[in-house]
Amino acid sequence: MPFRTYPTLALFLCLTSLLAPAKRLLVPDDIYRTQEVHEARVSPDGKWIAYVVTTIDRDADKLRNTIWMVNWEGTQDVQLTFSPVTANSPRWSPDGKYLSFLAEAPADAKSDDKEDAKSQVWLLDRRGGSPRQLTDVKSEIEDYAWSPDSKRLLLTMQESDDEADEAKKDGGKTPKPKAPKPIVTERYHFKEDIEGYLTGAHPPHLYLFTIENKKLEPLTGTHADDKTFAERDAAWSPDGSQIAFVSNHAKEPDQTGTEDIFVMHARGGDAPRLVHTTFSPNGQRLEWSPDGTLLAFLQGFEPKFNAYNCDRLAVVPVAGGSARVLTEKLDRAASHHEFTPDGSALTFLVEDDQHSYLSKVAVSGGTAERVSHGDVVFNGVASGGGHNVAVGATDQSPFEIYALENGEPRKLTSHNDDLLSELRLGAVEDMNFHSKDGTEIHGLLIKPPDYVAGKKYPTILWIHGGPNGQDEHALDFGLYPLQLERQLFAARGYAVLAINYRGSSGRGAEFSRSIWGDWGNKEVADLLAGADYAVKQGIADPDRLGIGGWSYGGILTDYTIASDPRFKVAMSGAGSANQISMFGSDQYVLQYQNELGPPWKNEALWIKLSYPFFHADRIHTPTLFMGGQNDFNVPIIGGEQMYESLRTLGVPTQLIVYPTQFHIFTRPSYIHDRLERYGAWFDKYLKASH
Repeated sequence: MPFRTYPTLALFLCLTSLLAPAKRLLVPDDIYRTQEVHEARVSPDGKWIAYVVTTIDRDADKLRNTIWMVNWEGTQDVQLTFSPVTANSPRWSPDGKYLSFLAEAPADAKSDDKEDAKSQVWLLDRRGGSPRQLTDVKSEIEDYAWSPDSKRLLLTMQESDDEADEAKKDGGKTPKPKAPKPIVTERYHFKEDIEGYLTGAHPPHLYLFTIENKKLEPLTGTHADDKTFAERDAAWSPDGSQIAFVSNHAKEPDQTGTEDIFVMHARGGDAPRLVHTTFSPNGQRLEWSPDGTLLAFLQGFEPKFNAYNCDRLAVVPVAGGSARVLTEKLDRAASHHEFTPDGSALTFLVEDDQHSYLSKVAVSGGTAERVSHGDVVFNGVASGGGHNVAVGATDQSPFEIYALENGEPRKLTSHNDDLLSELRLGAVEDMNFHSKDGTEIHGLLIKPPDYVAGKKYPTILWIHGGPNGQDEHALDFGLYPLQLERQLFAARGYAVLAINYRGSSGRGAEFSRSIWGDWGNKEVADLLAGADYAVKQGIADPDRLGIGGWSYGGILTDYTIASDPRFKVAMSGAGSANQISMFGSDQYVLQYQNELGPPWKNEALWIKLSYPFFHADRIHTPTLFMGGQNDFNVPIIGGEQMYESLRTLGVPTQLIVYPTQFHIFTRPSYIHDRLERYGAWFDKYLKASH
């Protein structure tokens, strides 16, 4: 049959193409339209998935969390709570009648000007109606869990200093003092970002809350000898008779680098029983086997390798006995584990070389097998009613909810599709090369959307923090959006390099801890090798190279510009160069004690690791320093000292301090301002003469 054309149809298609709006480049203002999807929970019948969406209220300059739910088919996506109320931590009651969540204000609140508001548990009846407040407690609820019979809640709560004072007053009639009370602490680990100074006076404890009569009963912290112990990560046994939780009953718990796993009966006055003590992982999660005989947990490395953990999945008998590591042979970090319904295996997330996927291992032991397929990177999984879901992303799509059917991801939500439909993003490609000592290094190359092969581009090395973390094939719209930042640079015409230098996760324990006690050496060699590779490939212009990063990325920026003069511009965010000044001023005393030893014992090592500060005269790169004023993770003094050093030496520099912000920024206008300053600073030195 001869090929024939249809003029009318051809003309229509041509006109449609011409009338369709041209896609545009990403700009900083687009962050105000981004939506972060997280905290997926599957209903007991498997038909619905509840989750949280974080958006930006530009007028109020605040982040807002709302609860949504989508059905398994992906045909209905319903918003359940609305701004200005901020809601989070959705939980389904096991009987399927309710969806609960935490919120600080009534669902019909018209303003968010409630001072000292505390989160309460709210209920949504699945049969209909408005949310109703369930709890009215004075302490801050940090976490909660439904009992298997749906009759009680297990609350993790922390009493504030003000509450303790009020409890001692005569009927609460005495007015509160106007001046803040002095902070008194005797803790070894006495600082924590966001939390501030830690005193240990009012640690979090466990409480039982009965739904029918709203009775609140303390479960732990009821005796003088255990009031100082903090409890967290609590989980009900399948029959509701017992509760497992994590604590640390050592004389100096801040110095052990371990966690104690306890089990107790679900009633007040019962004495907890120690089941197992394990090295602290990056984040604990206790899971009961369906028959109630085993507890699954995460095991970290000994304290000297605490900063380079590659968490392993383990189980221990509840009745007592030795623990067994199930992922000993995997040599990759495990997280988000759950027992299969029959209890024969555990599913879990694996962090593996720029990806993250779902895997499964038998409780009896053996080799872990990959369960999910495709290129979607997961940062959370959940199951219920025979269904598995994941929170996943790709290079071109931020995190959304996915159904997993036979391991294949099927997208259920589309919160960012409208924004993405307008944009042209840069292509993301793998980079594999060798460092100067022959070590194979992996990374990502983000190309400008209008990339032309054979053209040399100004190139920015944008470094992830940690160092125990990795750059992945995932577009992230969260509070630490490295891939979004890289795409913004790409939209400005830069090629961007994301190098998983030694110290990063995803390549096994040895790769991660190869920089132990030797910071600013192998990582710098790996970063420079990545720049060399991009130049050799004809992508990077060797005369227009920039570098920057946040946290350990800022620290590595300082190390690199003090080691090599090739970079024409730099940005060091929340970094430090005089590591001696960090001892006692940040939150990493456990790492310092076990990895470096105290400065008075290893003075030479501390000075060696502080070479960007003590050899600041080697730096000639114009550098922008940034940080949050209230950052206790990497205090702003780290940037201030380097700023003052370069200012003294006459090197072009600038210091930006963001009031009230911690290590990770939460005020949208400051996040936007930072993105604008990134672009302007790099343009000034990489584009001005071209």
